[in-house]
Amino acid sequence: YIDSSILSQLNNLGGGEFNYNDKYNYFNRCYEMAQEVYNVTNGAFDPTVYPLVDGWGFMKDIDVIPDSIVVDSLRALLGFKNGYHFNYQTTVTDHGDTVAASSIVKNTPQAKLDFNAIAQGLAVDVLCEELERQGGHNYFVEIGGEIRVNGLNSEGEVWRIGIDKPLENSDAETRELQEIVHLDNRSIATSGSYRKFYEKKGVKYSHTLDPKTGYPVTHSLLSATVVTESCAMADAMATAFMVMGANESIKFIEEHAELDLDVYLIFVNEYDE
Repeated sequence: YIDSSILSQLNNLGGGEFNYNDKYNYFNRCYEMAQEVYNVTNGAFDPTVYPLVDGWGFMKDIDVIPDSIVVDSLRALLGFKNGYHFNYQTTVTDHGDTVAASSIVKNTPQAKLDFNAIAQGLAVDVLCEELERQGGHNYFVEIGGEIRVNGLNSEGEVWRIGIDKPLENSDAETRELQEIVHLDNRSIATSGSYRKFYEKKGVKYSHTLDPKTGYPVTHSLLSATVVTESCAMADAMATAFMVMGANESIKFIEEHAELDLDVYLIFVNEYDE
């Protein structure tokens, strides 16, 4: 959200070609992995959801819940596949410095990207990569609830990570654990609908929006925890599963063993095969 960031500059661009220098290759990595997850989940994870999130009041408070006409107009701004044309190049200067000279053609002027569901995980990966470059082996890195661990803790044991029980309005003092997992050289991320929602006239609206319908999800899945190697992947897939719901998520996991995902789902009713 910093005005000078590559993402903010792209979002504020009315349309056309945007040229930028991604010196540390952070934006490009985020973009490329977001595109990968978008494709494999058939759009359940869609980083172009920003206008919809904003329209539903999750970027700011709103007094009126959007009607179907507004929702349909916002959905017309979505679509990662057709909304952007990405051109990525890496060059090496005479001084030996690597420069990532890139450009994106923004086809939909009002389109905006939202990397909330992947950027924190990527930041964790970047920090872990730097720790390993510096010779670190035993570490625990956490940003905003996204976690990656390696090696052993200070007591010489494998890291133990708690998965929260989905309790509304819980905080650091009132939270309860649903499960504890033991991890080594793995990342873990949880997405849930039980904390992130707002209430208008007695109706609760989940922060998890389905890009295909334009509306908050209404299924019984309360929490999705993903364990895998990359924290960015765990972060994004946890969000995708919250969009899919329990039944579709379980089907997806069974069909995509190649992604190496361990998943822990908490839902209200029993899974109906």
